[in-house]
Amino acid sequence: MWLRWAALAALAAVSCVHAQDRPPAPLSLDEALARVSDTHPALRLIEGERQVLQARGERAALRPPLILGAQAENVLGSGQARGFDQAELTLSLSGVLERGGKLDARRALAQANLDALAPQREAARLDLLAEVARRYQAIVVAQRQQALALLDIDQRQRAVQAARTRLQAGASPESVLFSAQAQLAQAELDRDRAAEAARAARRHLATLWNAREPDFDTATGDLDGLPELEAFDALAQWLQRTPELAIVTGQARVREAQLRLAQGERATDLQWQLGVRRLQGQQATALVAALSLPLGNAVRAEPEIRAAQAELALTTVQREALLLQLHATLAEAHGRYLTARLEVQRLGRDVLPRLQQAEHAAERAWRAGAISYLEWAQLQGQRIQALQRQLEAAAQAQTALIELQRLTGQPLVVPNPSQETAP
Repeated sequence: MWLRWAALAALAAVSCVHAQDRPPAPLSLDEALARVSDTHPALRLIEGERQVLQARGERAALRPPLILGAQAENVLGSGQARGFDQAELTLSLSGVLERGGKLDARRALAQANLDALAPQREAARLDLLAEVARRYQAIVVAQRQQALALLDIDQRQRAVQAARTRLQAGASPESVLFSAQAQLAQAELDRDRAAEAARAARRHLATLWNAREPDFDTATGDLDGLPELEAFDALAQWLQRTPELAIVTGQARVREAQLRLAQGERATDLQWQLGVRRLQGQQATALVAALSLPLGNAVRAEPEIRAAQAELALTTVQREALLLQLHATLAEAHGRYLTARLEVQRLGRDVLPRLQQAEHAAERAWRAGAISYLEWAQLQGQRIQALQRQLEAAAQAQTALIELQRLTGQPLVVPNPSQETAP
């Protein structure tokens, strides 16, 4: 029996060891967006504000309270009014009869404030998802930089090996070997720097879901997968649905409700009172009724009405100014995307294949003694520089694409892991 338990324990230990050795799974942009959407406090703040506004809306929907009062007269005096002999005790119930639709105006204002939360939450969500996409992109860029550094290390190692061989054969001076080794060391430095940048970028992304250390090592993504955009006019049409404009529209509804509430203050509220009075000296009771009407409400309401009208008029100007700003930002991001996308495509189609062919041809020529090492090293550097330029252009295009998607309110494009290409 003890052998069986020992075998089970050994199997469990082996399983744990393999589980610890298993590398963390790569993180996709979909997973990163889902983690942040579920955990980030910025979105929960909007829900908390909703509860506050709902409570205030319930308070605004209440009618003015009834007031129960008691009044004693002719007590504790002198002469016939000594003690309570001539006391008059009145029990009353009073209240305010609102006029001018004030109750409906308060309800409308509370509902407008609640409705205004929806575009605010959507704007916060889009800003947050755009931030996730930018931090995720930083990881992918760092990984591509690592790949570029490894490619550079590979070709620099070939150069070092070839320089050592030619030095041993007496075909090249020792300075060529030292130069090749220095360039190899620089490529290794670029690799280590990219690794540190990737590590920092992973930690920076993980903080969005409140993780102290990332539980993933790599991010899947294709920076070169740049889609064809619709025409600028078609994209501009989506601006009419962007949450920023919806927020201004919600503010306009709130100010309209505030104007109606201010206009309702013109109507004077009636204050009424009804009660029963006890006449102690006459041993009798009598009804008491009162009605009062404050004067001058219309005059006092005019300044608030003018202020509400001015604020409502400002909403139209704010919307026009915001729309102009959004159009300018859209045009700038659209132009940056098209320019960077063109650069990525032309580098990949026309420049990089020729540089790769030239670098291989230069290596063969140098090994044959037809050219100097400097010419081969320059071609190696030019190829890496072109790849780095393509990477920078792809990152710029992806950044512009994220901004376009945030402006138009469209879902973020999720990179396809199967399309990831190595430099």
